[in-house]
Amino acid sequence: MTSTPARPAARPLARVAEPAVDVSGFFALDRGLIDRTIFGDQALYRQELRRVFAPSWLFLAHESQFTKPGDFFTTYMGEDPVIVAMGRDRRIRAFLNACRHRGMRICRADAGATKAFTCSYHGWSYDMAGRLVNVPNAEDYPAEFDREQWGLTEVAQLDTYKGLVFGTWNPEAPPLAEALGGMTWYMDAMLDRDPEGTEVVGGVHKWVLEGNWKLAAEQFASDWYHVNISHASALMVMSPSGKGPKTEIVQTPGRQYTDPLGHGAGFPTHPKSRFDDRVVHGHYDYEALRERLGDARVEGPMTTGHATVFPNFSYLPVNGSIRVWHPKGPDRMEVWAWTIVDRSMPAEVKEAQRLYNLRTFGPTGIFEQDDGENWSECQATAHGFMAGSMTLNYQMGIGLQAEDGVHPGTTGRLYSDGAARGFYARWRDLMNTPAWHEHQKDT
Repeated sequence: MTSTPARPAARPLARVAEPAVDVSGFFALDRGLIDRTIFGDQALYRQELRRVFAPSWLFLAHESQFTKPGDFFTTYMGEDPVIVAMGRDRRIRAFLNACRHRGMRICRADAGATKAFTCSYHGWSYDMAGRLVNVPNAEDYPAEFDREQWGLTEVAQLDTYKGLVFGTWNPEAPPLAEALGGMTWYMDAMLDRDPEGTEVVGGVHKWVLEGNWKLAAEQFASDWYHVNISHASALMVMSPSGKGPKTEIVQTPGRQYTDPLGHGAGFPTHPKSRFDDRVVHGHYDYEALRERLGDARVEGPMTTGHATVFPNFSYLPVNGSIRVWHPKGPDRMEVWAWTIVDRSMPAEVKEAQRLYNLRTFGPTGIFEQDDGENWSECQATAHGFMAGSMTLNYQMGIGLQAEDGVHPGTTGRLYSDGAARGFYARWRDLMNTPAWHEHQKDT
């Protein structure tokens, strides 16, 4: 799929710019120090919506959710509601889910198929390409009223990477492939196992957590450190003996990748660090995978690893879990999670992967509940004056990152805060950089 430029929209009115906060003082990343204020301040949250989410490429959906013209899926970009839809030309587009008349949400269904989107407030109707096609009492509008200028606000750029659909409001953003950068080598350990590609199964699971979205995104980028502590009971249940995994698994070797664009991935490299479903494990021809992906990917990023594509898309390769951390204010996030499988998997293997993902990282999964509790507790203590302004320690792994000659880019030890520091360096830089909409002029 090629990038889809949006059509020209009606000229916007001038708007008052919100004051920006210089966030440099909240970080001393060379020393691994971060001010906790970044997780709870309302002004900073408003700023990240316009300077982190609005300019960035954000995950929207999977291509397999759209099989015929009229198929649609509703989601969010930051806190902006959007519709992702396949038009009659089979092109996937995305639009702000708000009527141009009074701003009413025009589509209140999660997903489905339709021929048009009609606002239930005053009846303005839009086709699958976002064009305004019907206006009740149109004869009462002035002569200069032009329907062509009042179509849905289209997401400026849309593109895909191996089945994953991303969009950005920024018409000046670099191409998606450039924005993903070196992270694609690591993503391919999940997305490129099958020549037929991937698909999602089982719908979308959604739940709400009391916690800042960055807590979840940074953990999936960088935090293997918590696994043996937070997930001790789950690891015990899943071990063959019921007494927990062996020492060499608990203290597994591994690497953590830090991308200069804020992405991050961590993964064990011990051959037995695979807590995957037995049916799924038995399905794979690992020798064929080694030929396709190379030894380093099969023995590393394809195992029980974790990853985040900046800012808020995360995945777990061995579980087939892909998810978005939708921000809902500085103290709350909404988690949307899919199960991704290889298209050529037999039906029983796809079902095994779906069930395994739900039991481990679904909303009631034995691992997921531990994580949600941690993030909620971190956020709860931040409401106090002293606790909310304390300095946090992100020093693990400083000075230990380098190019290892095996895994592309900069990596460090598995137990590290390196990718978290990289995540916040990117967040800091975007927060301190005026976005395209802040320097556009109404001409």
